[in-house]
Amino acid sequence: MSYRLTAPAPGWTSTTDVVVVGSGVAGLTVALNVRKAGLRAMVVTKAMLDDGSTRWAQGGIAAALGEGDTPEQHLDDTLVAGAGLCDEDAVRALVTEGPDAVRRLIGIGAAFDLDAEGEILLTREGGHHRRRIAHAGGDATGAEISRALVSAVRSDPGLELIEHALVLDLLTDAAGHAAGITLHVMGEGQRDGVGAIRARAVVLATGGMGQVYSATTNPAVSTGDGVALALRAGAEVTDLEFVQFHPTVLFLGPDAEGQQPLVSEAVRGEGAYLVDRDGVRFMVGQHELAELAPRDIVAKAITRRMLEQGTAHMYLDGRHFGAAMWAERFPTILASCRAHGIDPVTDLIPVAPASHYASGGIRTDLHGRTTVPGLYACGEVACTGVHGANRLASNSLLEGLVFAERIAADLADLHAAGALPERAVDVAGARAAHAVPLLAPEARAEIQRLMSTGAGVIRSAASTAATAAGLARLAEEARTHTAEEKPADPRVETWESTNLHLVAGALVAAAALREETRGCHWREDHPDRDDTHWHHHLVTTLDEDGLKVAARP
Repeated sequence: MSYRLTAPAPGWTSTTDVVVVGSGVAGLTVALNVRKAGLRAMVVTKAMLDDGSTRWAQGGIAAALGEGDTPEQHLDDTLVAGAGLCDEDAVRALVTEGPDAVRRLIGIGAAFDLDAEGEILLTREGGHHRRRIAHAGGDATGAEISRALVSAVRSDPGLELIEHALVLDLLTDAAGHAAGITLHVMGEGQRDGVGAIRARAVVLATGGMGQVYSATTNPAVSTGDGVALALRAGAEVTDLEFVQFHPTVLFLGPDAEGQQPLVSEAVRGEGAYLVDRDGVRFMVGQHELAELAPRDIVAKAITRRMLEQGTAHMYLDGRHFGAAMWAERFPTILASCRAHGIDPVTDLIPVAPASHYASGGIRTDLHGRTTVPGLYACGEVACTGVHGANRLASNSLLEGLVFAERIAADLADLHAAGALPERAVDVAGARAAHAVPLLAPEARAEIQRLMSTGAGVIRSAASTAATAAGLARLAEEARTHTAEEKPADPRVETWESTNLHLVAGALVAAAALREETRGCHWREDHPDRDDTHWHHHLVTTLDEDGLKVAARP
């Protein structure tokens, strides 16, 4: 059985060859490359073209670009961080194709920071044994990459753009092949309200699901729309339990909600220390890399020390950098801290873990193909197998870049072989799929509270069961209101709440099933890694009986 969001019938229809949903590094790279292959492309994005997660990436992009560094060394660091669940073939593709992909990015105008000899400046971050992180504007790498890609996209008059548009559901033909999407455009004119885009292939590059938690580094648009769409369309989703909590997010108080300012890992890469309330460097002796251990290890250590001391945060000490280094290397972080009354030049920076990156997502192969024919996924919405149980710092921008190029190459090959035909789809008939009752906008805050309390950094059988029960109660309330003919109105806020509810349920189901601690999944009732019973992936699907989670090698 297929599902769809409750929504009005599409009032308009457009047609293209490839529709790309999302405008970060992954989505825009796909669009630019399929255009080179002679395909028509349309980019649909939820806000403005540069409002996704890419622009917020501070640290940089990892690639073996430095003297003495090799893809093999990058592969080794990635596999270690992934805690036994990386797909080595996917990682090998990432690290071997990554350096040239970065050079192509430079070729379209991305300007990275250079040294006096004109070579790319490289820094270190957690889990890396070499300096291989290229950065731009000190700590504004994502913003520079986004700027270059947006400029290239806007200079192509044949590439159609639809901004302020929330994707709703997948359209398929009679054979179950992706044939387009339905969407809601928050604008005026011909493309206003719910419409449909018919396409030969659909690429999801919708980013993450960080807004499922109360505190996150993700922008407000990161509500898991792509994963929710994929589940409703029958696609397989993998390893959702592996949510990376960034160790050092600026602590704004116990009641702070929504997007929180990130304090990049590169700050520790340049030599800042983590200290507790007594000034003790608690990471020393816990890992060979101390503050530069993989993110899951640092986040757990911070959380553990917070619990031991009964405090709500730890501190990052970069006072020894001096004013000049802060201003030159980390101007964005410096400004952000000062805007909140903290001067890193003279003050300790209060930090605590917050939801940051989904290592799992829509399951894909090495060409970005999902389990639904004609539906592709790349970037944070996808699970390529690169990250395993925990993402290595600064691999995300590289993954988006490399696998976007792989998707475009696959589509170009299909097009050249005449294997990318137009798909017949009954746009009106698509509404015959089972309509999901919508949750009210206020359910969003309750979902976030439930997830932060029971499925955050620390989890257990009891906490995940309580979270699942709370989510089930919200779903029953939505069904009751619908049955009583008092349903929530179909609009952006209710669609987002409903998407968040679905991905929250899938995440909790996987977190409850995996009875071990591995990577960024921490079960306090099962504190050890268990390769005997859990050295496999958890695959989630949605059918007529609800969400199903199964183990798979």
